[in-house]
Amino acid sequence: RSWQYVGHAGDLEPGSYFPTELGGLPVVVTRDRAGDLHALVNVCRHRGSIVCSAAGTRDSLTCPYHAWRYELDGSLRTAPRSDREDDFDPEKHGLEHLPVARWGPFVFVAGDIAAPPFEDVLADLPARLAEVGIDLDGLQFHSRDTGDFAANWKVCVENFLECYHCRIAHPAFARTIDTGADDYVLATAPTYSSQYGPVRAAAPVDDFDPRGPVERGQFHLIYPNTAINIFPGHANLSIGPITPTGPGTTHRFLDYFFGPDVSDDWIDDMLAFDAQVGAEDRVLVESVQRGMEATPEREGTLFVDSERLIAHFNEYVRAAIT
Repeated sequence: RSWQYVGHAGDLEPGSYFPTELGGLPVVVTRDRAGDLHALVNVCRHRGSIVCSAAGTRDSLTCPYHAWRYELDGSLRTAPRSDREDDFDPEKHGLEHLPVARWGPFVFVAGDIAAPPFEDVLADLPARLAEVGIDLDGLQFHSRDTGDFAANWKVCVENFLECYHCRIAHPAFARTIDTGADDYVLATAPTYSSQYGPVRAAAPVDDFDPRGPVERGQFHLIYPNTAINIFPGHANLSIGPITPTGPGTTHRFLDYFFGPDVSDDWIDDMLAFDAQVGAEDRVLVESVQRGMEATPEREGTLFVDSERLIAHFNEYVRAAIT
């Protein structure tokens, strides 16, 4: 029911659309010919079939079951044989609308019409990105990386929210970014958490050069599950959801964006660097999942200083489910 990152505006030229899901709720995001964005429940109002199964460009959406046809704003255009029904009102049979918002190139959808305003969720996060010179409107989409993990989504989020493990589990990352307790900054806000890591003075540049106008890394989580990563060096940002697919499985995707003047060589090095960190994190979260399943009655311990973002996230989860 919360705001979720679903894709970027570059995939939505006027007259186009793409399907997605919010916690199992089928959704189709459209951009009509006038350029307006819409998020619609992707379920036909007739008998409940999924309307749209693939991205496309056309002026309408047609249900594959009985050919009910919807405008890109969700209104019902035609329903075969509806003229034979005396009391059929097309205006009452449009696709249901959901809240949709755009932040720079990023498109977010909420699965609940009562969701808080998106601006309230972002709060001062845009200012945090601007501090290191990230111009969202100038970013260009590069690629999407996807993966499935044998771990509960909260295990994946908790791993993202601390760098206590970085020196041990991410040696290349820790040689590049200062992960020391006094230098790696943790911060909380009501709707998100943040981590800030400065570049080490003696950071190696053989595999990934962190030197550039972006002087420190930023890693944010918009609650409950949207991760944002900015590495030091040149203009870059990756964003994507950490999505539960079952009690012990999680799906992730990250959309990568770069500034228009960033070289292909630097992009390749940064993507390889991030992929290595991701592979190391996969080992960690799947190990935690196996251990938790084997000893479900045991409780762990959080260090108040180094793992306080996890405690903050757990408080958010507790409030959400109670």
